Amino acid sequence: MPNIKIFSGSSHPDLTQKIVDRLGLELGKVVTKKFSNQETCVEIGESVRGEDVYIVQSGCGEINDNLMELLIMINACKIASASRVTAVIPCFPYARQDKKDKVGSRAPISAKLVANMLSVSGADHIITMDLHASQIQGFFDIPVDNLYAEPAVLQWIKENINEWKNCIIVSPDAGGAKRVTSIADRLNVDFALIHKERKKANEVDRMVLVGDVKDRVAILVDDMADTCGTICHAADKLVSAGAVKVYAILTHGIFSGPAISRINNASFEAVVVTNTIPQEDKIKQCSKIQVIDISMILAEAIRRTHNGESVSYLFSHVPL
Repeated sequence: MPNIKIFSGSSHPDLTQKIVDRLGLELGKVVTKKFSNQETCVEIGESVRGEDVYIVQSGCGEINDNLMELLIMINACKIASASRVTAVIPCFPYARQDKKDKVGSRAPISAKLVANMLSVSGADHIITMDLHASQIQGFFDIPVDNLYAEPAVLQWIKENINEWKNCIIVSPDAGGAKRVTSIADRLNVDFALIHKERKKANEVDRMVLVGDVKDRVAILVDDMADTCGTICHAADKLVSAGAVKVYAILTHGIFSGPAISRINNASFEAVVVTNTIPQEDKIKQCSKIQVIDISMILAEAIRRTHNGESVSYLFSHVPL
């Protein structure tokens, strides 16, 4: 593919390598370093004049450093006369801070701030995956392609869960009901949801199961799991309600704090995540974690965007 350059930020070089391998391209040369006062410095090591540039950086690890690095890389390419700069952000940072949740709240809407920062730095287009709230697309005045892991998840379920025709898809909270009903419809199975009441962030107070899971395989589906309190509570709830086996399928496995020990102690057959966030270290600590590779979805989105084709095919298909 002529006139295209793909650069990797330091958050997830593995994923970027898989993307360029699939597209048959070379990874763009970039040096990122930190000065002794911890300022980030980025040097693009090749000409980007007139090129279609894609910068892959996920919102994980040292999130603030990685976000700043992405902004600097976008700006460096823009002022080096790149014709278009696309930020490929598999896991969008600050996506959970998307609204003021309480009346008269003084909470920030940080996802909108991140959108503004990306636009001001010079991004012309955003490619991301499974945004926590799809309204975040409306925080931008530039095009946003919000891709879905759903086709890859459906494929994994059919290939790895023998009893999938007798399963029930469960949302661990009311907010994920739309995601769960979509998957349940595509598999032609039932769905259930768990209503949770939170006293404060990262702590769940009580849970109520709506739906019948008795003698069924329950598959919990959510867009992300951070400390895993919710999904581990939900798994216990499902087992006590008579579920035979419990799986969890999550797009973004953040797994911070006590997450790994909670998963190890919970009654999951498997906890399946995509590689929007690097999982190598987590897999070593927890044998239940399995990974779905979504690099081909991102690679195909980049190829189609570069060639001026529609990416909507990817909403319901996994590229071969």
